[in-house]
Amino acid sequence: MAKATEGDYRRGRHVVSAVHVHLVFVTKYRRGGFNDEMLDVCEATMRKVCEDLEAELIEFNGETDHVHLLVHDPPKVAVSGLVNSLEGVSARILRRDFTGRTNHALMHGHFWSPSYFAASCGGAPLTVVPQYSEQQRRPL
Repeated sequence: MAKATEGDYRRGRHVVSAVHVHLVFVTKYRRGGFNDEMLDVCEATMRKVCEDLEAELIEFNGETDHVHLLVHDPPKVAVSGLVNSLEGVSARILRRDFTGRTNHALMHGHFWSPSYFAASCGGAPLTVVPQYSEQQRRPL
C-alpha cells in the first residue's frame, strides 16, 4: 500500500486528518431510472453540498438505481450528517428538475432508500494498525 502524502491530509487548527468515506445511495424500491443527465445533475448537486460542508467529493458514478461516492470528509462533519445533507438536497433537486422520471407517488414521497452503505477507506490496512500500536514503547 502506498504511503500517504502530505496532500492526503486535511489540516485544521487542532487536527490533522485523512478521513475518506465510500458511500452508496440506492433509490427507493430501486426505482431510479437514472439517466446520464440525471447523474450529471446529481453529481453537481452533491459536489456543491460537499463544498458547503468543507468536504471534497473525489469520485462519483452511478447506475440506473444507485450512486457511488468517495468523499474526503472533514472530522467536524459526522458521516450521518453528511449523508442527510447529500440525500436531502439531491432528492429535492432531482424531483424538481426531473418530475416525470421521479414519480413521487410510486416512491411514496421519498427519492432515496432510508438505508445507505458507508465504509471508511484509505490509510493503513486494519492488520497494520494493531501491529503499529503494539510496537509503541510504553514508559516504565
